[in-house]
Amino acid sequence: MSNKKKGILSVFGLVMINVALICSLRGLPLMAEYGTSIVFFLLLAALLFLLPTSLISAELATGWPKKGGIYVWVKEAFGPKWGFVATWLQWSQNLVFYPTALAATAATLAYLFGSAELANNPYYTMLVIIVVYWGATFWNFKGLKASSALTNIGTISGVIVPFIVILITAAVWILAGNPSEISFNLQSFIPEFNTQNIVFFSGIILFFAGIEVSATHAQEVENPQKDYPKAIFISAIIIISIFLLGALSIAIILPANEISLTAGIMQTFMKVYGELGLKWIVPILALLAAPGMIAQVSTWIAGPSKSLLRTADDGSLPKFFQHTNKNDVQTHILIFQGIIVSVISMVFLFMPSVSSSFWILSALAVQLYLIVYLFMYFSAIKLKYTRDYVHRSFNVPGGKIGMWITAGVGILTAIFAIAIGFIPPQPIESAQGLTFYHLFLVFGILIMCAMPLVVYHFRKPSWLPKK
Repeated sequence: MSNKKKGILSVFGLVMINVALICSLRGLPLMAEYGTSIVFFLLLAALLFLLPTSLISAELATGWPKKGGIYVWVKEAFGPKWGFVATWLQWSQNLVFYPTALAATAATLAYLFGSAELANNPYYTMLVIIVVYWGATFWNFKGLKASSALTNIGTISGVIVPFIVILITAAVWILAGNPSEISFNLQSFIPEFNTQNIVFFSGIILFFAGIEVSATHAQEVENPQKDYPKAIFISAIIIISIFLLGALSIAIILPANEISLTAGIMQTFMKVYGELGLKWIVPILALLAAPGMIAQVSTWIAGPSKSLLRTADDGSLPKFFQHTNKNDVQTHILIFQGIIVSVISMVFLFMPSVSSSFWILSALAVQLYLIVYLFMYFSAIKLKYTRDYVHRSFNVPGGKIGMWITAGVGILTAIFAIAIGFIPPQPIESAQGLTFYHLFLVFGILIMCAMPLVVYHFRKPSWLPKK
């Protein structure tokens, strides 16, 4: 009998999964505002957040390879109640994330229509978010095969192609004899440690979130203890390089005070090719980028809700939300999800600008996801003691002490980022916006945390699936 392990995933395959999950270009305009100091912020976020999260999620995934991810890990450590809460928060932060991602899509489509001003219109932005989101939702009703096809399009058209075009555009700008808007000297790489920069750092963390999803594949590599860290290291280099080079390319061309958080990429194309008399290229670039952005959002629509459906196995989810169609898609959850996203999108109508709306939604998404990571870090520590007999194909280096150090760094980073997240950034322009910012965050967190506790409290025996 052959001892060859079936379904082995190569290091390259795992790297590509990580890049597809994490690498989105929607954050480049935000990063570009900080010029060359983005190098410092990205490396710090990778060290304090990406690295500990990757190592811990790999140990948990290889110890408990069941489907469910965060739910299974937290459930094993603290019981099904808190597993349900953690999964609910992971799902709900995506509800807040979708409008920010689609706001960038709306801005790109505005350039396709030949109207840069439209990108700053909140009514237009909200309309595009709702139409595109519901369209992608109904597409996901078709099942995994259809959504996977769209995912492949999204990775190529939404990340690789625009990234290459951004680099070429920056090169064209410099070769044409234009000056760079940022300087490249040692002093410029070291940021000032002021409140604004610290707030910005907490936002950078969200762009690295999601690495725990790929950890479910850690046991599929031939040598998890060696190959998984190698894949993470390579993935980090690629992801940081794309973020770094893409953001610097925009910063070279656009002054920081002119960068739109949603339309920065298209602004870059418009400025360069407009001055070269090639303005007609911009709508074509928008036509290439927009479908990819839509496809990337579509990729995430079904994923987190699938994890929420997993909690139904323990009777934590009402029967109505356990419904799946003939394609095994959780359609009732997706419809409920779409309604919430539509309501959240209304924030674009109440904030001073589209950029400030982007900021406030990003801030809430960060807060919710960081709470999820706190659950994961504490679960890893507890399971290291209470389930030490469970075999893990990958272990965080250093045994229990190593786990305390790794998880401790993650915990301190998450708590620090949560606290800093309540300090409003510059795009929150008015007193009204400032008040709304604080209320939105406080009530958003409280509501999202209270909902799973209420649902779990009122669970019924009839919610348990029939065996």
